[in-house]
Amino acid sequence: MNTRSPRAPAPAFDTGHFRQALAQFATGVTVITTRLADGSFRGLTASSFNSVSLTPPLVLWSLGSSANSMPIFSGNSHYVINVLAADQAHLAKLFSTRSEDPFGTVEYELSHTGQPILKGATAWFECHNRSRYPEGDHVIFVGEVEHCNITPAQPLIFHGGQFRSLA
Repeated sequence: MNTRSPRAPAPAFDTGHFRQALAQFATGVTVITTRLADGSFRGLTASSFNSVSLTPPLVLWSLGSSANSMPIFSGNSHYVINVLAADQAHLAKLFSTRSEDPFGTVEYELSHTGQPILKGATAWFECHNRSRYPEGDHVIFVGEVEHCNITPAQPLIFHGGQFRSLA
């Protein structure tokens, strides 16, 4: 069964306008973390996080197809989605740039499968890397949640190109 619709007509706007329109949607901010085979850690900032299903527990996030970290996240069996708290904008900035070892400057603990969980995150989801779907210039990752936890705190929000809090 083909679930793809015929292509839409060419858009009547440019990518800059599209990006501005998308910026009007407030999102939470996450840092996706994983452990490499050599024991080192990698992480990246993502605001493209969403729930998919309660049964089974599934979540999704997306990563640019040309991202340097694509082989890491597409090849690893597990990762953790850390939902950042309002006071963690510095972590969002740290993990959105190429840094030698951002884990050398942040506090974390290890999940059941040895993935880094950022301390102070308002929630985290340890996921089995269930499936990936290439779409446009990104790949959609679907993770099956094996463990999760909550530390109640105000979330970090991204809106209009800036980090914000609900307060």
